Amino acid sequence: MKFNKWTVGLAAVGVVSLASAARADEQMSQVQTALTQTTLSGYVDTAMQWNPGTDANPNTGGLPGNIPHYAFAKDDGFSLNAVDIALDKPEDSSAWAAGYHVELMYGANSVGVGLSGSSTSYGVPNATLRSAYIRLHTPIGGNGIDWQIGVFDSIIGYESNSDPLNPNYTRSYGYTIEPTTMTGILGTYKVNDEVSFSAGIANNDGGLGPIAPSFVKTTTTESSSTYMGSVSLTAPDSMGFLKGATMSAGVVYGTDGYISLPPGASGFGNNTSWYLGATIPTPMTQLKLGAAFDYLMEPDFSSTDKNQGNSIWDIAGYATYQATDKFSINLRGEVMKDASQGDSNVNLYPGVNGDTHQYAEEVTVTLQYNLWANVITRGEFRWDHTDDNNFGASSINGDPTRPNDFLLALNVIYQF
Repeated sequence: MKFNKWTVGLAAVGVVSLASAARADEQMSQVQTALTQTTLSGYVDTAMQWNPGTDANPNTGGLPGNIPHYAFAKDDGFSLNAVDIALDKPEDSSAWAAGYHVELMYGANSVGVGLSGSSTSYGVPNATLRSAYIRLHTPIGGNGIDWQIGVFDSIIGYESNSDPLNPNYTRSYGYTIEPTTMTGILGTYKVNDEVSFSAGIANNDGGLGPIAPSFVKTTTTESSSTYMGSVSLTAPDSMGFLKGATMSAGVVYGTDGYISLPPGASGFGNNTSWYLGATIPTPMTQLKLGAAFDYLMEPDFSSTDKNQGNSIWDIAGYATYQATDKFSINLRGEVMKDASQGDSNVNLYPGVNGDTHQYAEEVTVTLQYNLWANVITRGEFRWDHTDDNNFGASSINGDPTRPNDFLLALNVIYQF
């Protein structure tokens, strides 16, 4: 082994031994090898937004309205949505391969993982450990099983926790009634290029605070866990223009722990999130369609019946037209039915009335043009409608005031 002159000099006066120097050099080489295989990536997401007609009435003291919390939207003005930094060491091709993923996020879009027993509140700038898990491959079965152990993204949903991966600036209603992150273990088995299965068990961690199942593990019993499973299908090349089409279905079941319960309620209910989604190519190579169905069965903590099995369902349709390499048009339309009822503390819909039982619809048009390298620029218009005039509130009686809300936004994301 070749040593530098400084090490040889220290060995000559007895300060170090060449044997210990050799061991230290070997350990440093292992660290350097690991670091050279680690990749750094992330993004900075900013936006400016205008919600027409949401100013407070100075004569009545009325509160400004806003797109419902289901929209994952923000008020007028400028926002730092997220600063996301990720470190990855991918698995190699060996039979017992290992790697890791660590991702940190700061900003109003931060996904709370509830590691300290509480989830991140919606719209509040926070720094959070977005995800951190170890990747392991075990040569079991034909293709082996891939494991994730730690904090990882939920296995259901059409839209991603990562902002640049979504076709629109604002999130869908469906996204905000889904669990977002889990702390546990997840196994994925790929049968072939067309079929794969995933299953896992986790603590009740993650979510988006009061606007989605928080799945925060607030009990000490081992049985208070989250169970999940999904299947993914991919169309083979033999299916013509449909090749590459994907379909996935999944379910997440776990104990829900709301921080505040209505008078007379006790204990925890069980939330079940069902999901079905698909992305479909068309004979027009520039056009791609998508669809998603979310069904959330949530508990109702009333004093007489603590698990009535109320539900929220959402149907969403997507379309992307890639006009050029840099320019695309992304459309989304949704219809949601909120059948939750009872005390407003446990209603997922952000209305001021205790009984919601209403429909909400939204249409979003997003124009994306990538003028600069590594930069996504989006202009977005969004229209939201509720059947029960549920936007805005009067300071006199707290009743809803109008049925529609609108949004104009410019979204700029730099990826590295």
